[in-house]
Amino acid sequence: MKLSTEKIVYRFDEGNKEMRSLLGGKGANLAEMTQIGLPVPPGFTITTEACKDYYLQEQTIRQEILDQIDSCLTALENQQGKMLGDSHHPLLVSVRSGAVFSMPGMMDTILNLGLNDQSVAGLIADTNNPRFAYDSYRRFIQMFSDVAMEVPKYQFEDVLDRYKDENGLKDDTELTVEHLQAIVLEFKEIYKEAIGQDFPQSPKEQLLLAIEAVFRSWNNPRATVYRNLNKIDHDLGTAVNIQAMVYGNMGETSGTGVAFTRNPSTGEHKLFGEYLINAQGEDVVAGIRTPQSIDRLKEDMPLVYDQFVQVTQLLEKHYQDMQDIEFTIENEKLYLLQTRNGKRTAQAALQIAVDLVDEGLIDEREAILRIEPTQLDQLLHPTFDKEALKEAKQLAKGLPASPGAATGMICFSAEVATEWTKKGKEVILVRKETSPEDIEGMVSAVGILTARGGMTSHAAVVARGMGKCCVAGCGDLQVDEVYKEIRKDELVLKEGDLISLDGSTGQVYLGQIPMSHATLNQNFTRFMSWVDAERDMMVRANADNPKDALKAIEFGAEGIGLCRTEHMFFEEKRIPVVRQMILSETLEERKKALAKLLKFQREDFYRIFQAMDGRAVTIRLLDPPLHEFLPQEAPAIHDLAETMYLAPKTVQNRISALQEFNPMLGHRGCRLAVTYPEILVMQVEAIAQGAIRAKQEGIAVQPEIMIPLVGTAKELQLLRPLVEETMMRECQSAACPLDFKIGTMIEVPRACVTADEIAEYADFFSFGTNDLTQMTFGYSRDDAGKFLPSYVEKGVLSADPFQELDQDGVGVLVEMAVGLGRDVQSDLKMGICGEHGGNPKTVDYCYNIGLDYVSCSPYRVPLARLAAAQAKIKAECGDGYRDK
Repeated sequence: MKLSTEKIVYRFDEGNKEMRSLLGGKGANLAEMTQIGLPVPPGFTITTEACKDYYLQEQTIRQEILDQIDSCLTALENQQGKMLGDSHHPLLVSVRSGAVFSMPGMMDTILNLGLNDQSVAGLIADTNNPRFAYDSYRRFIQMFSDVAMEVPKYQFEDVLDRYKDENGLKDDTELTVEHLQAIVLEFKEIYKEAIGQDFPQSPKEQLLLAIEAVFRSWNNPRATVYRNLNKIDHDLGTAVNIQAMVYGNMGETSGTGVAFTRNPSTGEHKLFGEYLINAQGEDVVAGIRTPQSIDRLKEDMPLVYDQFVQVTQLLEKHYQDMQDIEFTIENEKLYLLQTRNGKRTAQAALQIAVDLVDEGLIDEREAILRIEPTQLDQLLHPTFDKEALKEAKQLAKGLPASPGAATGMICFSAEVATEWTKKGKEVILVRKETSPEDIEGMVSAVGILTARGGMTSHAAVVARGMGKCCVAGCGDLQVDEVYKEIRKDELVLKEGDLISLDGSTGQVYLGQIPMSHATLNQNFTRFMSWVDAERDMMVRANADNPKDALKAIEFGAEGIGLCRTEHMFFEEKRIPVVRQMILSETLEERKKALAKLLKFQREDFYRIFQAMDGRAVTIRLLDPPLHEFLPQEAPAIHDLAETMYLAPKTVQNRISALQEFNPMLGHRGCRLAVTYPEILVMQVEAIAQGAIRAKQEGIAVQPEIMIPLVGTAKELQLLRPLVEETMMRECQSAACPLDFKIGTMIEVPRACVTADEIAEYADFFSFGTNDLTQMTFGYSRDDAGKFLPSYVEKGVLSADPFQELDQDGVGVLVEMAVGLGRDVQSDLKMGICGEHGGNPKTVDYCYNIGLDYVSCSPYRVPLARLAAAQAKIKAECGDGYRDK
C-alpha cells in the first residue's frame, strides 16, 4: 500500500497554522511562529499521516518515512552546525507529541535526546559547564526511560531524593557535578534492570524509539479516555515534533516558564504566568521548586521581559485569542517553544470574548463561536471550591446526570428528605432509583444520588428540570433502603452522614466540601443578547409547574415545549385522589375522583399560562402507566385502603392487577386515553378552564395539547375530535373563544415511518427522543448505564445515545418524519422535547434538518440558545468563517 501523500515530514519553515490536521496543533503553531519571524528553535514535524500509517503497517515505520526524517535531521544539523550525538559539537533535540486537538497529558516531553557517554563530553566542551551537561544527561535518561520505555518515574525520583537527603540539600540545583555523575550511573542501572539492556548509546536508536513511543501514546488508555470525554475522533493520529534544544538550566541567566496573555481564571487583560531560573522542561509544572510570578522577570531580566511582553501581544493579535505560551531563556536569550489558544474557565471565556470584541480583534459572531455551550453550565450551577476539592476523599463515581455541586446529609426516603428540610437541614436523597413517588423528596433535597439508572432516568430528567445536582447509576455503591445504609467494601455510611456530589463529573465524596456559588454578570447578559440577535431557531423549556416556568423565562425560554401533567399529581394532597381514581371499579367512582383532580389541574394550568404571559405552552396529556402512581409499601397501602373504605388485601390485589411486565411498551400514553377517555376529558377541561381564566384577566394564551405515544394515525383520528369537542364546549360555556393546537409526540418508530398519515390529524409534531431512542435501539434508559460506558469506551458507539442524539439511526427516523409530515402540511410546526434538546451537537442537527424549536430543561436553555446561534453561523458561513 502506498503512502497517502508523498511528503510526510515538514520543516518548521515549510508549514503554517492552516495545516493543523496534518502537523497537529503544536507543529502548526511552531511553523506559524517561525513564518512570522519569532525566536523559535528550528526543527521539523512528522505528520499525523505517519502515525496513521504506523498503525496500518502493524506498528512499524516504513522506510520512506525514515528517509524523510533523516533528510530533515541532516538539514537541522547543517543549520545548527552540530551533529546528533557528536562528541565535539553535539546537537540535542526535544521530542514532543502534537495532536490535532490539544490533549494534555497524552505524552510527556523527552528533552536532551542525543546525549550519551561521548556527547556529554562534547556538551561540556561547547558550554564549559560540566554541571549543566550532567544535569541534562540525568534528565534525559529519566525522561526517556519513563516516557518511551515506561520505566516508573518514581524509581529515579527516589535516587534524587536520597542524594539530596544524604547531602543535606533542598533543591536539585544544589547537586554537584560529582553527585550528578553518580546519579547518571545509577539511572543507567535502573534502566538496565527494567529493560534488560544497556541504556541506548546510539542517538538514532534513541530517536526512533522516542518517535515510536509518541505514536503508541495515541492509543494509550488515558489518551483514549480523554478523546471519549471530549468527543475527539480516534482516527486523527498524532504528529511528532523534533526540535533543537535550548537550555533553561545553564545557570542564573537561564530559565523556563509558562504564561497566558490573559488571566485564565478571571479573563483579566494582564499577563499571567510563572517561571523558574536555572530549570528545564517540566520543572515549572512538576512543583519541585516554587516558581516566580512572571512579573518578577521584569526585575531579574528586564530586557528579556520587555521582549517577552511584545511577543505575547503580537501572538494574541495574530491568533486573535488568549494564548498559552511556553518559553525558555538561555543566557538571557528568549526562545518560544509553544503557543496555543489557552484553556480558560467559563467566567474567563465570557470576559475574554467580550473584551476581544471591544478591542476590535473579533466580531460578535466570532465571539459566539468562541464559547463552548457546555461551559455555560459552570455559570448556572454552583461548583466545589477548587482548593478544597484537592483535599476531598473520593467515595465513588457515577454518571454526571445533572450539573452542579451539593453537600448534605444522607437520607433514604422522600418523607425523611422533606421532614429534615423543613427543620433547616440540607439533605442528599439516596435511592436505588427514583420514581414519581419521590418527587417531593427530590424537590426538598439539594442533591440526588442513585445506584441505578442512566442519563435519562427519572432521577436525571427530573433533576435537570429542577436545576438540581444529580449523580445517577453509581453502581460502585450498595444502597440498602431497608437498613438505611450505603456500603462500599468495608465502609458503611448511615442515614445522616455527610456526603458531597459533583453532578458535572459524577464524583461522590465523603464529608462536606465548601462551594462557590454561581453568579450571572453583565458579560453574560451582553453575550446572550448577541446570541439571541443571531439565532433564528426558537428555544423552549420543559417545565411542569409555574416555578419551573418562571425559571425558564429567566433563562430566556420562548415558550414551554413540554409540560408533563403527571408531575402535577404527586403533591401530598393530590396523590391520594389520583390513587382513588385509578383504583375505582366503576366509571362513576372514577369521575368523582377526576372532578377533585380537575380543580388542582385547572389551577396549575392557569398559573402556568399566567407565568408564560402569551408564550406557547405545549401540554402533554397523561403518559406513564397507572401503576407508577400506586403505593408499593404496606403502610401506604393500608392508609389508602382506609381512605377508600376497602380492605388492604383488596387494594393490594388491584395494585397487583395493574402491574406490567414491560411498562415502557405497555398501557400508557394515548393507549390510556383510548381505554379511559374520561381521564383525557378531565385534563382537557382543566387546560381550557385555566386558559379561559387567564385570557379573561387579559393574559394572552397559546395552549398546545399534545397526545403522547401515537403509533398509528387512527389513534390520533380517534382522540383529536374528543379534545376538540371538550375545548369547544368549555369555550362556549364561558363565551370565551380560544386559539389552540392539537398535536402529537413522535416517539414510536412506526410514527416516524407513517408520519404523513399522522400529519393529516396533527397541528404539530414534537419529537420525544428519549423514548424514540429506547425503542429504536431496544435499550432501557434506566438499565443501559450498566453497559453503555463500555460500548463508548470500546468504540461500539461514538457517544451515549441518551445524551447525544444518534444521528445515523434515530436521527434518520426524525428526518424521515420531518419530510413525510411536511409533504402533507408544509407549515407543520416541529420541535424536539427530549433531553437531547439541550445537547449542542443535537441542537446543531435539529437546526440543519429544519426543526422550528428545541425544548430542554430550564437550566439548559442558555446552552441551547448558544448552540442554536452557532448552528446558524456555521450553516451560513461554513467552517472557514473564522478565517474571513
